[in-house]
Amino acid sequence: MLTLTDNAVVAIRDLMVGEDVPADAGLRIAPKADEAGTLEVSLASTPHAGDQVVEKEDVRVFVAEDAVPILDDKSLDAQPGTPGHPTFRLDRRAQA
Repeated sequence: MLTLTDNAVVAIRDLMVGEDVPADAGLRIAPKADEAGTLEVSLASTPHAGDQVVEKEDVRVFVAEDAVPILDDKSLDAQPGTPGHPTFRLDRRAQA
């Protein structure tokens, strides 16, 4: 299952501030329809049917069903960018 770093939690929380989204909204990761092998992130009010929900602290990430196998061994990290525009990165988790 996808994990979230502390930096990702902060970045997602910052994206939600000032947005007109419900309290249980989250960041959704899904394959980009017109670009094979590319993922896109967006804010979503609720998970779509079949989405895997990843929660850490007070943030939620919805992983599209067809992206779950791709992200299963990954960790979502973020680096601050311009306000409201962090840069997200996927890293392979170290195997225990």
